[in-house]
Amino acid sequence: MTTEKTIKPLSAYGVLLVSILLIGFGIYCVAHEFYSGMILLFFGLSLLPGLIIVNPNGAIALILFGAYKGTVKENGFFWVNPLFVKVRISQRARNLSGQILKVNDKLGNPIEIAAVIVWKVEDTAKSIFEVDDYLKYVNIQSEAAVRHLAGVYPYDNIEDNQSDITLRGGADKVNEILVTELNERLGKAGINVLEARISHLAYAQEIAGAMLRKQQASAVIAARRLIVEGAVSMVEMALTKLSEREIVHLDEERKAAMVSNLLVVLCGDKEVSPVVNTGTLHN
Repeated sequence: MTTEKTIKPLSAYGVLLVSILLIGFGIYCVAHEFYSGMILLFFGLSLLPGLIIVNPNGAIALILFGAYKGTVKENGFFWVNPLFVKVRISQRARNLSGQILKVNDKLGNPIEIAAVIVWKVEDTAKSIFEVDDYLKYVNIQSEAAVRHLAGVYPYDNIEDNQSDITLRGGADKVNEILVTELNERLGKAGINVLEARISHLAYAQEIAGAMLRKQQASAVIAARRLIVEGAVSMVEMALTKLSEREIVHLDEERKAAMVSNLLVVLCGDKEVSPVVNTGTLHN
């Protein structure tokens, strides 16, 4: 495996000055001594291909006869061996907006998912020599990672109550897991993933309506369960307070009637109309 070597070449300003002087003297000598002038021109011009400019967040990998010699990462104007093959590569942060993928979640439900990934080249040698085309490699491996993530976790915990992490509810944790997996996959190409987030998440169109109704039903059931638990607690508290303060003595039949009335009032989804009983319970 090729590992990155950072090198610092010579400053190009002195070499550029020498090249200009050689070319100038060469042109002057051609008129008087042709062969000497041509030799000076040759040496002067041969220095020019070695001039390189490295921009901020840029790098140039140097190759000599198929052998990797190092990477220039320092910004500036430099001179290297003119025989070097120079491969420029950007180390700026890049965005990858993944396309919407249709996959199955952990429970087999078809869902649509997409992710936005921020990445940059960290190791220029691996990016150039370990993969054929690191841009295509990033695209394909990112799609594979998103597909794998969708198949490991359920969309939500409506059907899987035991799941601690869901694609919809565990956004921060899911994004963290996605970043870890992407770095494992793309590390071979010298790529560092800075951030990854799920940008689109929804049920597939063919089941979206059914799953929406299912979510609504689950929400209603959960709400009803909470209401009943609260109503039972309130009835129990009312009976206890009445008994402790001896406000009224109720037999089992009257307690049952009171519990029934309170539950109707507390659990009903409509306003109740009170009925004033001026007689006894039986009249």
